Amino acid sequence: MRAGLAERILAPVITGLVLLAVFQLVASAGLISPSFSSPAAIALAGARAVITVEFWSALGVTLSAWLIAVVIAVLLGAVLGVIIGSVPVLRELTRPVIELLRPIPSVALIPLVVLTIGTQSPSGIFLAVFAAFWQVLVSAIDGARSVDSVARDTALTYRFSPLQRFWWVQLPTAMPSLTTGLRLATSTALILVVTAEIIIGVPGLGQQISLSRSGAAPDRMYASILVIGLLGLALNLLVAGIERLLLRNHPRSRTGGRR
Repeated sequence: MRAGLAERILAPVITGLVLLAVFQLVASAGLISPSFSSPAAIALAGARAVITVEFWSALGVTLSAWLIAVVIAVLLGAVLGVIIGSVPVLRELTRPVIELLRPIPSVALIPLVVLTIGTQSPSGIFLAVFAAFWQVLVSAIDGARSVDSVARDTALTYRFSPLQRFWWVQLPTAMPSLTTGLRLATSTALILVVTAEIIIGVPGLGQQISLSRSGAAPDRMYASILVIGLLGLALNLLVAGIERLLLRNHPRSRTGGRR
């Protein structure tokens, strides 16, 4: 097991280092446009950035907005999704509304958000919640629909209250789908938070990218982009750990997590 884990960690690291070395050699040979910074220049700009208060402040703002958006989207999407998925009438009534609103890109709402909310962090949070909410809601509905009829009938036989049926039958059944929705919502929320920071000018790492671009500092711009990529990777690993924790007693976890 440890060997497998080491392989999963070492293989991407070695591949990444090889690609960076090739990129550095190509850049040093002058074979690419000067507008593309070399890995060494990006690393140097990143090292200079991480010792500044502005960097950590921007990182904290982005992470805070992401966390708030994910918590709101997951709570609303999970509760509403399980309720809607458990009641056939609600599924039929809400399907047209969901199918109408779900395909709307959050970016298309930016002009409306700027006019109604402004250009501060709440704007980015709203856009991220709007995008991530549908990921969780649809996953929760699909999970709640798959409740085993024997478990449902058993709960009714023992006269479980609606709250007890939700907590002990519907929610555990929907949990695998919910964790999938959580993973999707994690990436989606980060993308929309950073997008709002770049386009609207909301404070955060995305705003640092815009400022670096307008200030003719491409090395720092690429360093900020790299930081966002590493942040997304770290958050995905965190959510994967949470998923394993939530599903440790689920039958799917005993089959190696195959889907």
